[in-house]
Amino acid sequence: MWWTRALRRNLLMAAEGHMRPGARILDAGCGTGSLLATLAAARPATLSFGVDRDGFAAQLARGKSRRPTAGASVDDLPFCNRTFDLIFSADVLCHRGVRIERALGEMRRCLRPGGALIINLPAYRWLYSAHDRAVDNVRRFGRGEVVRLLAGAGFAGIRATHWNALLFPLMLVRRLLPGGSSEVGLLPAPVEQLFGAAAAFESGLLRSGLRLPFGGSILAAGTRP
Repeated sequence: MWWTRALRRNLLMAAEGHMRPGARILDAGCGTGSLLATLAAARPATLSFGVDRDGFAAQLARGKSRRPTAGASVDDLPFCNRTFDLIFSADVLCHRGVRIERALGEMRRCLRPGGALIINLPAYRWLYSAHDRAVDNVRRFGRGEVVRLLAGAGFAGIRATHWNALLFPLMLVRRLLPGGSSEVGLLPAPVEQLFGAAAAFESGLLRSGLRLPFGGSILAAGTRP
């Protein structure tokens, strides 16, 4: 799916400089292992691990990525202090049952000094819709709110930007219409290619240092001092 490819690309772009050979990387809320598999292929010299509170999803992730995974909550990570150089958490803090402050504290605890946390979250509370309910999201966020949460958890050097801006008008129409359901799924091939090209163009803007003022998602990073 175009959005999943764009998400992985943006996460890896935000983590450049923290994925040196031998770096320990955690995907906190790895799902069925899409990002872990990408890390295994693109950064085979790193040591990547995954956790997900759904034990079956963690098992699937292990098979897909050939990386160690565990069934565990991001609220209680089963790792020692200062274990990782880099932690990813993609669309996890928005889920039902996650205690945001507790989870961020656990991620900070498990990072080494100078280590980075990269998170992605859905944007705008007022955009909450049937799609969110279908994928078990119970909250969406403002960019300033994400910055405050990271700062409150003890992270420094915080950077945050919206993304998925070019297609945001289409997203508004789809989400705000009555009815609807989850949008997770492949679109017809020409649409996938068009949307993928728009997302790739945005990724280029983000790589250049531009921060987008609006969009359907928020990408943020911070480091443990």
